[in-house]
Amino acid sequence: MAKRTVPPPTSAKSGSAKTAPKLDAGSFTRMLAVETVPDTGLDINVSASEAECAALAEACGLVAVHDFEADFQVRKLDQTRFKITGNLRACVTQTCVVSLEPFETLVRADVDVDFAPLSQLASSKMTLGGASAAAFLGGEDPPDPIIDGKIDLGALASEFLILNLDIHPRKPGVLFEGTDVGGEPADKNSPFAVLRYRS
Repeated sequence: MAKRTVPPPTSAKSGSAKTAPKLDAGSFTRMLAVETVPDTGLDINVSASEAECAALAEACGLVAVHDFEADFQVRKLDQTRFKITGNLRACVTQTCVVSLEPFETLVRADVDVDFAPLSQLASSKMTLGGASAAAFLGGEDPPDPIIDGKIDLGALASEFLILNLDIHPRKPGVLFEGTDVGGEPADKNSPFAVLRYRS
């Protein structure tokens, strides 16, 4: 199986940090042209630059993203459909919902997604009696779209990062007991005392 590292997009004036394009929030793009995937498949590594980590942090509502990378295995299911499996790893700083303190945490996620051309997906939705449409409606998730012959591996990795973030992050060792919403000691006779719990 061939191996490749997908580089970040470059500008016409690449080569100098002063001329590097400014990234919008959440901008992390690594385009893979599906026509370049060999029959034996392809191993691909993508990683975010410092600027891209900052953009990801802003887009995800995180204090910071310190490290973000993913290893993907791309293989053909047929001449038009592809399967991408792999895993991503990220070191992020979140804000504890109890103490409001920032803390670092590791995020890991497994990836397993099928892709098909956008035109094929559109025709499947139009032809509900077709075999491909029936397969999509049989309990399986429909494939993600291949747009203009390309798959955005950066967007795929970003999506799985967001899906695997703890929406109520709590710093290890921090307890709800004895603390109210404002951070002051809670009254033991408070009607909300029954809502307290320990880790």
